[in-house]
Amino acid sequence: MAIGLYSLLEAAILCLNAVCILHEERFLAKVGWGVDQHKGFGEEPGVKSQLLNLIRSIRTVMRIPLIGVNIATMVLKLLFG
Repeated sequence: MAIGLYSLLEAAILCLNAVCILHEERFLAKVGWGVDQHKGFGEEPGVKSQLLNLIRSIRTVMRIPLIGVNIATMVLKLLFG
């Protein structure tokens, strides 16, 4: 199987799906990546808090469009193999 544009697109969709299904209380808190409330005023956010904000942003923004993209990917997979 050659690595083509469709394969890269499919890999990106799978990664977005993986990020969207991470539940903050059930999974992320158990591995120590829960909500961080111990920030002082004016402090720079660390890498961990930036990654958590990225995960929350992806979940918020991509939830509805990702449903359509997943459906289109499944239809293409069914039609063209």
